[in-house]
Amino acid sequence: MRPITTSLVGLSALVSGLVSAQSSSCGPAPSNGIRPSIASGYTYQVVATGLAKPRGLILDQQGNLLVVEADRGVISSHEIVEQNGCVSIGRSSDITDQLELNHGIELSADGRTLYGSSADNLYSWTYDGAARSTSDQTIHINNMTGTDHSTRTLLLSQQEPGMIVVSKGSLSNIDILATDITSGSSQVKAFNLTNSTSPYDYNAEGLVLGWGLRNEVGIGEHPNSGGIWGVENSADQMNRMGVDIHEDNPAEKLNFLGYLNGTASENQGGNFGYPWCFAAWEVEDLPDNGNLSVGSQFAIDASSASNNENRTDEFCAEQVAPRLVFQAHMAPMDIKFNNSGREAWVTFRGSWNRDEPVGYKMSVVAFTEGGEPVADRDSMTAATDIFANEDLSRCPGNCMRLVGMAIDPQGRIYVASDASGEIYLVSRTDNSGTPAGSPTSSASASASATGNAGHSLHPPTSGDSLGLFASLLGLLLCWL
Repeated sequence: MRPITTSLVGLSALVSGLVSAQSSSCGPAPSNGIRPSIASGYTYQVVATGLAKPRGLILDQQGNLLVVEADRGVISSHEIVEQNGCVSIGRSSDITDQLELNHGIELSADGRTLYGSSADNLYSWTYDGAARSTSDQTIHINNMTGTDHSTRTLLLSQQEPGMIVVSKGSLSNIDILATDITSGSSQVKAFNLTNSTSPYDYNAEGLVLGWGLRNEVGIGEHPNSGGIWGVENSADQMNRMGVDIHEDNPAEKLNFLGYLNGTASENQGGNFGYPWCFAAWEVEDLPDNGNLSVGSQFAIDASSASNNENRTDEFCAEQVAPRLVFQAHMAPMDIKFNNSGREAWVTFRGSWNRDEPVGYKMSVVAFTEGGEPVADRDSMTAATDIFANEDLSRCPGNCMRLVGMAIDPQGRIYVASDASGEIYLVSRTDNSGTPAGSPTSSASASASATGNAGHSLHPPTSGDSLGLFASLLGLLLCWL
């Protein structure tokens, strides 16, 4: 019989491994040795592998998963097959031509019109979900071409049918063209598709929801208030007063961009500060930080912005501030609200301009039912991590880089990893470990003002560990 001390060491490792994995037995293993980590109360499975840089996702009314495969420039359709709680892909086929589609995707409420975007154009097609086919290709918006940030995120409003929101990022890390509101650069605009007779010129037309927005990759509409929210990728390689501050500044942003339903908002159409103003994360790392706090806007050196025209912190304080901020360089990619409006799910593709990798995960931000974040503006814990890479030292080479999401009628979340060519499915579980229906209001209802309660990414709480440890110890003692 093995010594009891040796067995307990092995048992401890087994407990740790079980808690760390919490993955479903369904589907293939993650590719390239990727090791995901999942919060207590959730499970994940791999649904699809081998895709060509999957980005935007959407589910049609027949339950097919539509995917923008950026490396092939197409939208592909994938039949979802579910058996005994395991989800997999059946038939797959391309439903558009190769048009250099790279990120954006939307579907009309009746399921009959599909939208997709390239760096230059917004396309639509008549869509047949039963036949999984498209026809009647049309261009609705053009003249969006630009360098550096080429994705054109799409949001088709549910509150105001026929209105579509389109984001266009900056042309470089610090893009001086963004100081000109007529340029169309670094802006989020809305367009009315119901009365257009020819393609809109993005730069010259459309309703400006916000400008001075470096790269608002994720756009979401709150299901109750109709408020438009965006997550912004901030700048890299930054200095302030001659000091390199790039490691932990500037913060990534959650911005409120107003409404499409006529509700007044001071934010709507406002200047959010880029390229001269950025939000603070680690305030202590910023020289001359006396009046700054987490989330407040500060000015950068003229050398960083080519010419900042002597913009100051006082000027930046007058620009539209973010509602919340996230750790620098995490690269937020998508934001999706659940049906109750109490949770905003955000993906973070992950850093490149930082010594220690950060991001590479999917998190949730608690919202009130009326459409406001629960956390204070200066919170550093507003996002609760749910699905992540276990070992960030492997990133970016051998880890998930999470991008687009789609929430199904059961509340489960499909999420794309573009770097590994995979689609994952994240589900909430019941007490037995069986996937439950919906990651809806229960998490945010129990969340604290910081949005940090109700979930725990590893290491787990002592109660969870000890309960599992006791159960396995009982089995071990019986075996001994």
